[in-house]
Amino acid sequence: MPTSAIDAKDVAAIEAATAGVAVCDRSHWGRIRVSEDDRLRFLHNQSTNDFQSLQPGQGCDTVMVSSTARTIDLVSAYILEDAVLLLTSPSRRQSLFQWLDRYIFYADKVQLKDVTDETSTFSLIGAKSDAIVEKLGAGAIIGQPYGNHLQIDEVIVAVGSGLAEPGYTLILPTSEKAQLWQQILELGAVELSDRAWDMLRILQGRPAPDAELTDDYNPLEVGLWQTISFNKGCYIGQETIARLNTYKGVKQYLWGIRLNAPVEVGSAIAVGDEKVGKLTSYTETANGHFGLGYIRSKAGGVGLKVQIGETEGEVVEIPFVSHEYPQ
Repeated sequence: MPTSAIDAKDVAAIEAATAGVAVCDRSHWGRIRVSEDDRLRFLHNQSTNDFQSLQPGQGCDTVMVSSTARTIDLVSAYILEDAVLLLTSPSRRQSLFQWLDRYIFYADKVQLKDVTDETSTFSLIGAKSDAIVEKLGAGAIIGQPYGNHLQIDEVIVAVGSGLAEPGYTLILPTSEKAQLWQQILELGAVELSDRAWDMLRILQGRPAPDAELTDDYNPLEVGLWQTISFNKGCYIGQETIARLNTYKGVKQYLWGIRLNAPVEVGSAIAVGDEKVGKLTSYTETANGHFGLGYIRSKAGGVGLKVQIGETEGEVVEIPFVSHEYPQ
């Protein structure tokens, strides 16, 4: 359920993630290894970003979409020398594997392997994460573009925390997990719980499956422009996305909503007597109540005053997404 509540430990961890450095164990997220000669072409054709322009050591975020451009999952992809490693949302691990497998045809040189159980994932989050990466021996990655990564022994260290905060994603064998986790804590990182991660992702507007990523929405409504290539040619869902961009036809957007009281996820968002959207996630924070929701573009954006039941709210920007059409 895309809701969360606050406690003192979460407050300290979130403060560390924004002003210092926190570490979150994301090992329950899915990891799928895509290998063999046609792997880049295959992923290029199955998702929104441009895989064929990427080289080993680079990476990107991409959205898996249906044939009608509805969102399936937001995935991080890391290009290795002999494979592509996909980091999927926890609830999409099995369904995404099956969905990809369905599009592998007889002549395709593509192999899928679910490596979730044999690997682990940590996120280092916060302005001071560089210092820990340096001490782990991966200082060469500091300052490189999002998604770039290098391997230190058996640990992949990639630029990007998974949130709209600076940081890094580490992917490693499960056999190394306990030792590296302890090392990171000893270097000064504060543990960020799953609940605190969810709180941060709501505050920052990172969309989640079954909440913001569903059959009801497309990537442009979410605001995931950074995951979409408009020059790559045909892929599943491309025609719909291209048309929405060309004709500026996005009819609703995902926004943050600062609230004055708790609300129920799934509630209608209204302006006066008119329903203009739907609340998709809610969290209680140290500074009050906050939600995510889709609001019709004609209703307005930042600064719009809304009602959710008896609760009042104000629409605010969320840093993970953008609602500006590319030039």
